[in-house]
Amino acid sequence: MANLLIGGSWRPGASSDQRQVVNPFDQSVVAKVDEATVEDVAAAVGAARAAFDAGEWSGTPAAERGALLRRVADLLVRDREDIARLETLDTGKTVGESRQDVDDVAAVFRYYADLADKDPGRLVDAGRPGVVSRVVHEPVGVCSLITPWNYPLLQVSWKVAPALAAGNTVVVKPSEVTPLTTIRLTELLEEAGAPAGVVNLVLGGRDVGAAMVEHPDVDMVSFTGGLSTGQEILRAAAETVKKVTVELGGKNPNVVFADVDLDTAVDNALTAAFLHSGQVCSAGTRVIVQDGIHDEFVAALVERARRIRLGNGFDPATESGPLVSEEHRASVEEYVAIGVREGARLVTGGRRPDEPELAGGFFYLPTVFTDCRRDMRIVQEESFGPVLTVERFATEEEAIALGNDTDYGLAGAVWTADTARAERVARALRHGTVWINDFGPYLPQAEWGGFGRSGNGRELGLAGLAEYREAKHIWHNTRPARQDWFGRPAGNGA
Repeated sequence: MANLLIGGSWRPGASSDQRQVVNPFDQSVVAKVDEATVEDVAAAVGAARAAFDAGEWSGTPAAERGALLRRVADLLVRDREDIARLETLDTGKTVGESRQDVDDVAAVFRYYADLADKDPGRLVDAGRPGVVSRVVHEPVGVCSLITPWNYPLLQVSWKVAPALAAGNTVVVKPSEVTPLTTIRLTELLEEAGAPAGVVNLVLGGRDVGAAMVEHPDVDMVSFTGGLSTGQEILRAAAETVKKVTVELGGKNPNVVFADVDLDTAVDNALTAAFLHSGQVCSAGTRVIVQDGIHDEFVAALVERARRIRLGNGFDPATESGPLVSEEHRASVEEYVAIGVREGARLVTGGRRPDEPELAGGFFYLPTVFTDCRRDMRIVQEESFGPVLTVERFATEEEAIALGNDTDYGLAGAVWTADTARAERVARALRHGTVWINDFGPYLPQAEWGGFGRSGNGRELGLAGLAEYREAKHIWHNTRPARQDWFGRPAGNGA
């Protein structure tokens, strides 16, 4: 079938061009999908604009909008196995991770379904009789939603669910590398009853994304992806003064004090760094370990990293899958080469695996560097792969300084048995999410986003819904009377 949804109609792109979707495990072609053109983007934005201006969706009672989101959650549960399979074919991650993603996405839709009708606005004391002053929240309008390739289903849900709950219309573009589950979710939204023009889907690369940002009829852009692309979007959106939220990754510190249970801390550090082959914006790829346990910690970490089983995401024995593409693997390899040149000590990994059964995929061994310094590029820049760096510290003050020594500020963690110290360090770390004695969990009801170059705005939680709303102050004077500022009758002035 055609893969673009514009104004309630599934259609091919105007150019009839298609792109192959490749399984990262073996480079087999999973599907061919239609590519949009700039003209298709204009049509999708036009459909979203017309639907919004007609008020069919924004004027739908909020409880009914919530009911649609709840139906989507139910459909996700119904189709869980099929969608998880698509996510694994798309990204290469293990099917267990993909199932968890589907469950998390259903939870996000349910959260915003419940929240949709819970904001009646507020009354404001005007300080004078006869005036009813209130603040109400209205949808922003037409929203361009652009999502990344590492968590295609999860990331689109974080945008679509609050946008629709608030009454907006949307144009969605997934990464051209991993579009399959976004197509499937769009089908479910249509099945759940989204009116024509409310949800529009276009597929393609940078030119399509740029057109979605630059179009004058788009009121808001929400983007998750790389720093350089996010900076381009911010510059382009400034031309038409759009509302913009961007989440641009992180270089996330995992601070480990000497009083922890070492086995537990090592186990969690492995998950933090190597889940989905490190292709996670909040991955804990920067471990900062206190001197007293540094050597023992590193030895245990390396021993277990060497035993991580790479393979097909559908094989129950597989613990980690491939990287998403040959281009991305080459980028990770360059970062490893940089680390070696900078003088970091490569203690495991740093190459492609030897197993013949993995040769057809984009695999790269879990990699650990020690003797790392804060000025090294592998410490400061996001490789977005299975590359973990280890630094060491002596004091709490030094740990905090190292943890905050980054241009990013998305997430971080502190491991310690000292509750007071855990709270001090968590408060001192300048990151949008800080875990204490854990790494990675998130909740739909808790805000997600970063400080610094990790982006601006928030997803999830109450703030995630607020991003898709505009506040309006309505002043109602119930006792209108003359003010006589100007043109007063002669002799009436003071």
